[in-house]
Formats: sequence, structure tokens, C-alpha cells
Amino acid sequence: MLPATRPILLLGKTGQVGLELQRSLLPLGPVIALGRAQADLARPERLASLVARHRPGLIVNAAAWTAVDAAESEPDAAQRVNADAVAELAQAAVQHDALLLHYSTDYVFDGSKRTPWTEDDTPAPLNVYGHSKHAGEQAIAASGCQALVLRTSWVYSARGRNFVRTITRLAQERDSLSVVDDQHGAPTSALLIADVSALAVAAWRQGTLPAGLYHLSAAGRTSWHGLALQVLQHLQERGLRLRLRPDRLRAIPSRDYPTPARRPANSCLDTTRLSQALHLCLPDWRSDLARVIGLETDA
Repeated sequence: MLPATRPILLLGKTGQVGLELQRSLLPLGPVIALGRAQADLARPERLASLVARHRPGLIVNAAAWTAVDAAESEPDAAQRVNADAVAELAQAAVQHDALLLHYSTDYVFDGSKRTPWTEDDTPAPLNVYGHSKHAGEQAIAASGCQALVLRTSWVYSARGRNFVRTITRLAQERDSLSVVDDQHGAPTSALLIADVSALAVAAWRQGTLPAGLYHLSAAGRTSWHGLALQVLQHLQERGLRLRLRPDRLRAIPSRDYPTPARRPANSCLDTTRLSQALHLCLPDWRSDLARVIGLETDA
């Protein structure tokens, strides 16, 4: 595919997804990647002039307030980044006739459904973070801009701060560990998100993927305990010396690990709409995880 003449403006370049997007978006055109120092979403009033300066054909918002528990005590800050700034970007996309690619979360749902959540299910967030992300989705819809909104879940990567890297570290420091086993979802790597994002943008440009809301996650489901156990097994297979044995990884209910923010019991997303539109077979979360752990341990 030939690169677009107008640049791609990527916000959040140092985040887990932003780092991977810098690679995956390159075949689609010149990428202007900005971090918080150049594009601070906590100051939404500055974003319109920023977009006007670069005049992109594609705005990719990989920046967000992702500190779920901290959002409970700082709701205004989470709202500014996850909703107010998104509203400004959506309006800028309208003004400059640009596509907005934005990421949302499984935490817009309350977790009460037994089956995976579809794009047509009604959001009902349990926590401030989920409310702020849903408000961002609503702002995009109200703007009327051309947008691809990708909801994803349990994001991790070989870099940055995330659950997989935390378990990798703790497995080398502790003899035992307790992990919640009654919250279920699909761990999804930033690597997978970035690769599918590039495919989605290319398909939109070709007219084969309509703008709209889509769910994007790895296939299958597990609990946080199941994910931690799989991490340990992969690390052992790769010969990493661990203090924590799998049989010393204890499964506990959420009530035994209270947090400021409530989490949904079921975060699984139905990805049928995006998979069919892109003719994709999304990988099982275990194979997605194995690929990322391989990159991390080989580094």
C-alpha cells in the first residue's frame, strides 16, 4: 500500500501500545510520534493547536490515564485525560478531515454478563477509570468524526509496567504469591494491538472497514491467577531461574485482595465484528503471551 501524503500523528509514544505503534504504522505513512512532553492530554486546551500545526490525516491516541485505582481518588484528572482531551481530538479530527484511532477498555462493562461482551451491549462501568473511558467514547460519537475506536483488555508488553512484567519480577523475588482467580478476561499484548491497528487503518483507507466501535483482544479467556501461572510456566520453559514455583501460586477471591476500584468479574470481549471485517483469526492469549515473553527473555 502506498503511504498517505498527510502524516500520522501518534500521541502517547512511550506507552506500551504507543511504542509498538511506532513500528506497525510506518508502512502507512510518515509518523510524528509525541510523548507527554510534547502532547500532554492533561491539558486538553492545547491539543487543537497541536493538531493544526501538524495537519495529520490520521490521529492515533495511544495516550490515556490507565492508573485504575488512582483514578478513584483523582477523578477529575482521569476525566481530563480520558474524556476531555479525547473530545478535543475528535473535534480536531472533524476540522482537519482526519481519521481518529482511539483505544478504549473492557472496563466500560460491569462484568455481570456470563458471555463475552459485544459492541452492542450497554456500558455500565464499575469504577472511575471505566466511566472516564466511556465518556471518551461518547465524546467521539457526539463529534461526528470519522473514528476507529478499539476496545481492548488486560494489556501487557515486554516493556513498561504491567501485570506480566510484575509477575516475572516477583517470581524471582518471592517464594509464594496470591493472585485473584474470580476475574476473567483475555490478556492482550500491545504487540497484537499495534499490528491489528495498522491492519484496521489500512482496511478503512481501502473502504473495506467502516468507521466505528470494535472489540480487539486475544482469543480465549483466563483469570489473573491463570495468567500468572502461564507466565511462570513460560519462564521455566525458557530456563529462567525462579524462586516461585507454580504450586506456590495461590488462587484467591477478589474479596481477599481489596482495591480502591472495583473490577468486573467478566471482561471478555466478543471480537467477531472486527475479526470478520478484517478476515482475521486472532491468536489465543497463550500463544500471544509466549511471543511476548520470548521477546522479553531474549532481550
